[in-house]
Amino acid sequence: MNRTLSILSRLKRFEAFRFRLVHKASLSTSSPAVVLLSGGLDSTTCLAVALRDGFDVYALSFDYGQRHRHELLCARRIAEYFRCREHRIAQIDLRVFGGSALTSDAYAVPKDRLPSSAPDASIPVTYVPARNTIFLSYALAYAEVIGSTDIFMGANVVDYSGYPDCRPEYFRIFEKLAMVGTRMGVVQGEKKRNIQVHTPLLYLSKAEIISLGTRLGVDFGMTHSCYDPVTPDGKPCGRCDACRIREEAFRKLGYGGDPAMQRFDSG
Repeated sequence: MNRTLSILSRLKRFEAFRFRLVHKASLSTSSPAVVLLSGGLDSTTCLAVALRDGFDVYALSFDYGQRHRHELLCARRIAEYFRCREHRIAQIDLRVFGGSALTSDAYAVPKDRLPSSAPDASIPVTYVPARNTIFLSYALAYAEVIGSTDIFMGANVVDYSGYPDCRPEYFRIFEKLAMVGTRMGVVQGEKKRNIQVHTPLLYLSKAEIISLGTRLGVDFGMTHSCYDPVTPDGKPCGRCDACRIREEAFRKLGYGGDPAMQRFDSG
């Protein structure tokens, strides 16, 4: 098993190396884009899609008072791995409001729910109030500074349909807001372009996202999605909704399990 994992790891590194060479050769003609990068499976795949589509990536992560900082360490490594043009980490404090299991110790992270039962009509306690609106507003400001009209976000309605700020109508309305609330949106002239929030993973299942990321050279062992790690170095709990959805998808695709968990188990 360890030998098989080692071979797969080398193949992924080779594919990512080849992918970066192609990306580097296209930088002189590419347009800048801001990519929201949490360090998780979805945002990392979204970053790879932006590079595939010829954009020069400026990655943006947030230290917002979440339960742990391991995802930020992963985001740094991922940004370096894919040689992003820049990687900024914005410091904000959403614990001042709380209201979520991710930003307040008053709520427990749900554990041991069946993956198929996690997304339902209710809004789960892991929803952080207005988080995507805050993140996209920061991304919009960053985009104005670098002269970009393109923002990428790895939002998904299939696995997390309970989150109101992961729905298609939300992103279309935000684009309209961006057009009337920014200098680059209201200035008239030949160079005026529409501001677009790209959500390439919006309608993909988790298994489809993993398949796409694999084709684009993503090493999912580098990513982190767990809400509540069990060790200081970030070992996933394996029991929260994010862990269980990942595990189910990897096994569906024929993996022995989640590569992020296997990295700790093999160590």
